[in-house]
Amino acid sequence: MSLRAVIFDVDGTLAETERDGHRVAYNQAFAQFGLDIHWSVEEYGRWLQVAGGKERVEAYLAEHPDAAPNGVDLDALHEAKNAAYAAIVAAGGISLRPGVRRLLDELASAKVAVAAASTTTFPSLDALLRAELGPDWQDRFAALALGDVVVRKKPDPGIYHWALGALGSSYDTVVAIEDNRNGLLAAKGAGLAVVVTRSLYAKDEDLHEADVLASSLGEPASPATIVVDGAPHEGVVDLALLERLVERG
Repeated sequence: MSLRAVIFDVDGTLAETERDGHRVAYNQAFAQFGLDIHWSVEEYGRWLQVAGGKERVEAYLAEHPDAAPNGVDLDALHEAKNAAYAAIVAAGGISLRPGVRRLLDELASAKVAVAAASTTTFPSLDALLRAELGPDWQDRFAALALGDVVVRKKPDPGIYHWALGALGSSYDTVVAIEDNRNGLLAAKGAGLAVVVTRSLYAKDEDLHEADVLASSLGEPASPATIVVDGAPHEGVVDLALLERLVERG
């Protein structure tokens, strides 16, 4: 079996977007809408357990109804949050994680298809990758499974099934790259081999089901700590490693 495609999660995987990006943008949107909400770094980590931006705010308001006594238009709030996030990215506040650009280039050279599977919206992904990869970033992706393309969010595997269908690839020819437990369980639920590059908010999560656990994708001059089959080493997550995951099944 040969590697046909790699599916990347976005937030926390392509870039550490949550703490200094989405969290800050949410707080700006809350203030804009006159809501009595301000998520600290720690509190936001708790609400990240709820997958999906609108779902996250809904869950918060269900627990804290006094924060929005007159209700709120969640669609409008989310649009304002996305605009605030785009401004943060445009100002250089978010960068790709180590090794992401390198691995994308390797996959392109090898003609291995790339997809994204995330609850993030297209405007948020566009803001990030336009700033980091340029206006033609979509040329690198064969499929984008984003936002509400499926009803159930990770850890449900539905978004991975959707991405596999869009790619026209079998699960056993594809590797997923994720950053946390919800994403890991979603990809595993679809039958994929999974590389987890642990993100800031996943530092204490149990990720033992990962086929590869890495501190990042790594760069040759700044290698990552990579654990395969329980054995740690310093190196990079590259095309050769992903191919081995598919070959061993």
